[in-house]
Order: sequence, then structure tokens, then C-alpha cells
Amino acid sequence: MSDIFFVFLAFLISLLVSSLIHRPILHFAKKNNIYDNPEARKLQREPVPVMGGFVVFFGAMVGFLFLWSRFNCIALIPIQIAMLMMLIIGAWDDIKKLSPTIRFIFEILIVLALAIGNDYPINDFHGLWGIHEISPWIAWPLTVISCVGIINAINMIDGIDGLSSGICIMAFGFYALEFYYAGDFVHMAMALSLIGGLIPFLITNVFGKQSKMYIGDAGTMMLGIALCDIVMSLLTKGSDASRQAPHDNFSLVAFVLAVLAIPVFDTLRVMFGRISRNESPFHPDKTHLHHAFIDYGFHHLETSLMEILLNIFVIGLWWLLYKSRLSQEWQLFGVIASSILVCFGLYWMLGRRKRIAIKREERYGISAEEYEQMTPEERKKLKKKALQ
Repeated sequence: MSDIFFVFLAFLISLLVSSLIHRPILHFAKKNNIYDNPEARKLQREPVPVMGGFVVFFGAMVGFLFLWSRFNCIALIPIQIAMLMMLIIGAWDDIKKLSPTIRFIFEILIVLALAIGNDYPINDFHGLWGIHEISPWIAWPLTVISCVGIINAINMIDGIDGLSSGICIMAFGFYALEFYYAGDFVHMAMALSLIGGLIPFLITNVFGKQSKMYIGDAGTMMLGIALCDIVMSLLTKGSDASRQAPHDNFSLVAFVLAVLAIPVFDTLRVMFGRISRNESPFHPDKTHLHHAFIDYGFHHLETSLMEILLNIFVIGLWWLLYKSRLSQEWQLFGVIASSILVCFGLYWMLGRRKRIAIKREERYGISAEEYEQMTPEERKKLKKKALQ
């Protein structure tokens, strides 16, 4: 039997296990009162169990273990340990609410341990700006900053049903495709096993009523470190992906960034906005792109689908630039420009309606709903009255 058969069998096993353990973990969360409770910055109206990350983790782990029957999976041991550690720390945060400082310390330590354990920090730009292997003095800080950023980007977009899990399924899918072309079946199987663990959770998260459960910080941090492992494996010296690149103009850096465009650039926009308001960049608020969609009138599922499609749009633009034989530099510029256009420009456009509603309420003393129900003649009288 071929390697591909075992890869997809690992995906199916992960899918099955995740489906089977969902209800027992949900029951455990309810029995032990492990809930995500409503707050001013959250969109939910009632407490929801918050152990979905454990469903995904155990499903994926069984898929990982199955791979040992076919492949030498020693390379997966460090990421399995790192995922377990992130799951525990995230669960601790879900229950006890850790401070951002404590979380950052744990994230940095686990990222460093993973990079050292695998011996592949982000140390190769694969020809971007003519740069290949970079100095360790640059590589290690770059690895920590990039990976901690990815972990928190995935964590911070987890605000509505299906968004973080849907984005991760999309990201793991594109990375799995790259690993397939690179002939790296171990990492391909790892990505597909995580997709298998995520799919049953996503379905119950979006469509479930009594079976609904959130993935929580435990799940997003665990998925974040898994994405970090993939990014490090692609952007390290001598990676399978770089050796199998079909053309010299194939930019792995641009591809890696394009796949994570929405979570990364939306998080950067939110953090810059908080800093500009003299707030902590980690101060929770409702300024993410998904909040703007919700305020505009989209439902959770519609918003999640929109953001996933927007991310695929950025990937598609990168692909067109690559197939047009443009340089690696232009591919990266295209990814950055389109990501800024989507995350910054679209947020401003969606928020314009809300800003107008606020100004209208201040000026006329009526809500947006009341204004929408007025006839054109009534609106003209209202404006004339305000001018008097």
C-alpha cells in the first residue's frame, strides 16, 4: 500500500476518534462546570462548555500514533509534546485566567524547546532578496517573534463560531498540499490528522445546540504551536519543500504568510489600534474584523466563511503572482498589500456604517434602527429640525 493511503487513513482515524470522544468530553466539561461565561467583549449570551481543544488533540494524537505503523515519526515527538504542553497551559488559562505575561513566558519557552528539539529554527529565506541561510543571531529571535505571533493570532481570532477552527482547517489543508508536492508525507499526515480532529468539532461548534462546545485557549494555543511547527519546517535550511520547489521564483516565505494572512494581519491591526489608544496591545476589546462583520449584520457562520474566503483570495493572488513568474520579492509584496487591503481597508469600510450610526444618534437622538424605519420625508424633516 502507498504512503498516501496511510496518510489518508490517519486522517480518517483522527476524524473517527474525534467524533467518538466529543460527547464524553462535553459531559466531563458540564459535570465539572468548565464553561466560557459571557462578558462584555464576548458575543455569546450564555455559558458554553470550553473543552473542544481536548477533542481535537486526542483525535489528532491517535492519528499521529497510527503513522508509526508506516513512517519513522521521531520528528513528530517534539511537536506532540509541545502541543500537549500548550493544551495544558491553555486549559489553565481557560479555568484560572493567566496574565498575558505568564502566558508569553510559557509560549516563548515552548517555542524555543520545539525549535531546539527539531533543530529547525526559521533560518532560511530560500532566495528572497537573494538571502538563503541567515545568522543564528537573527534566526532565533525571528523564530520566537514569528511563532509567538502565530500562536496569539490564532488565539485572538477565536471570537465567533467556526472562525478559528475553520481558518486552521484551511491553513492545514494548504500546508498539507505543499508537503505532498515536497514529498514530506510525515508532515502532510500531521496536518491532515489535525484536520480530521477539527472537522467534528467544527460541525458541532457551528450547528450544535446541546452538543455545542468552544475550543477555548487550550485548543487555539495547541493549534497555534502546530502551525508554528509547520512554518519552522518549511522555512528551515534544507527543508523538503525548498528542495522540491518547482522554480527559482517559488517563494516559500510569501506562501507561508499568505496561508495565515487574515489572522496575522488582523491581529497586527488590532494591536496597533490598541497601542495608538494608549492601551495594552493585549487588552481585550471588540475591534477584530469579525466584530465588524457582526456589527454590519452578518451571522457567525457567514462571517467565518467570509474571512476564510478572504484568506483564500490572498492565497489565490499569491498563486497568480507565482504563476506569472514574478520574483519572490513581488510575491511577498503582493501578499502583504492584499492582506493590508483586506484587514485594514475592509475593517474601515464595514465600520463606516457603525460610525455613521453613532454620529446620527449624537446629532438626531435616534437609533440606527429608528432611522432606517423612517420615510424619506421624515428624514428630511429630522435634518431640518437639527439645523434649526
